[in-house]
Amino acid sequence: MIGATTVGLGVGSITIPAVKLPDHQSEPEVTPTSVRFTQTVGGRTGAPMPRAVKHAPFIQYHAPIVWTTLELTMHADGTHEAAMTGASGFPRHWLFDDCGNLVAKSSVAEYKKWMADSFGRRTPWGAEDSPALVSEVESLLERELQDAIMRGGKKPDIRRVKEGKVLVEQGAVNDELYLLLNGVLVVEVDGEKLAELGPGAVLGERAILEGGTRSATLRAVTECKVAAIPADRIDLDKLAELSTGHRREEPSRSSSAITRR
Repeated sequence: MIGATTVGLGVGSITIPAVKLPDHQSEPEVTPTSVRFTQTVGGRTGAPMPRAVKHAPFIQYHAPIVWTTLELTMHADGTHEAAMTGASGFPRHWLFDDCGNLVAKSSVAEYKKWMADSFGRRTPWGAEDSPALVSEVESLLERELQDAIMRGGKKPDIRRVKEGKVLVEQGAVNDELYLLLNGVLVVEVDGEKLAELGPGAVLGERAILEGGTRSATLRAVTECKVAAIPADRIDLDKLAELSTGHRREEPSRSSSAITRR
């Protein structure tokens, strides 16, 4: 769903509706035990957005295109899986299950790249789709902590971590708490990858609770944006609750697919 754009014109204004593109449906993939459907939906705002781009024709006037590609596989035994397999680089995309619960989201929002590339042949209505990097949704407690981190007094320190670089190293002494704002971090213990985390994840609580020594290495899978705050700004009882149920201590698992009976 794309809202209309209202532009002020002196004492008045004009509202420009969004432009919906035709749904793009692939031919179903049929096997003896399953059938898979793939569909892309999308559009753009109707308001012009003039800008210079790196590809011909080097000037664009229309707004970049937003799209989401979903895949549904239905099996003969009555089960089905759904996945977000493609998406525009901006904004963030949200995936809900058949009960309306938020279960996954795109991990990376790349505004500048989207502005520069998402038109013409570089869209599903041209010749290309962009694979969606999907991560599981943060817990309700993490959402509560996000408020305390971002709006609980002094502004957090916002840091960028380049792809492949380390945010914290296992064994290092550090008492900061982190909120992953954009991108994907992998959790490594003794060189073993345990989990991949996406935006919304709150990280570093165990070091705060256990004397300040990092129990895992956090490495950037993509370029990441992170908010950091000192430990004394967060309720320790909340961190203890977070540590008890944290999924990142479990073996790595993919969240790009949802299975329902």
